[in-house]
Amino acid sequence: MFRTALPGIALAVAGYASASWLTHDFQVWTAEGARRLEVALAPVAVPAVNIDGPGIPAQALRQWLADGQSVTLVNFVYTRCQTVCLALGSSYQQMQSVLQTAGKTDSAARKVKLLSISFDGEHDNPQVLQAYAARLNADPLLWRFVRMPDTRDTRHLLADFQVVVVPDGRGDFEHNAALLVLDQNAQLVRIFDQADQQLALDYARDLASRPPS
Repeated sequence: MFRTALPGIALAVAGYASASWLTHDFQVWTAEGARRLEVALAPVAVPAVNIDGPGIPAQALRQWLADGQSVTLVNFVYTRCQTVCLALGSSYQQMQSVLQTAGKTDSAARKVKLLSISFDGEHDNPQVLQAYAARLNADPLLWRFVRMPDTRDTRHLLADFQVVVVPDGRGDFEHNAALLVLDQNAQLVRIFDQADQQLALDYARDLASRPPS
């Protein structure tokens, strides 16, 4: 009887060990949760990619963001999107309003910036992004828009930040929606669900109040 129980025990132990490894000791149960935990434990530096945008000449994204002061909330969009990007735009409009008001009295709020990065760089040139920003009433002092002119740079950034973008064959894309927080050294340090925009904003303001590490 003991011998017949051994295979079952071994299988249970193996299953437990596998589940523990896959879920980071049972802290997460989804791939997205694992991604967020990994970023929190080991920040991801912005890779060597080049961007441009309205009022932003071609330059390295990492150097542009790593000013030693600003904390940046980043989302990934494309201007032809009629679904999730509209919701992301609405979230950013609300956060922009909060930052404009808070910035009058809170120095940390003045150090938080909003950035929308287009992954449809061939279509979303600076002129298209400028028109898109105007439709959203984006304040260029707070909320900027950029793209990677080189599609290889786009793939590189998406891969490093584990942003999923899948063409649907009709000129549109399926993509995950999240709010990414980059610190003063251009490192991705936290990822929040779109529904947690207030939590993401509060975290960014707190991080901006601290001296850069």
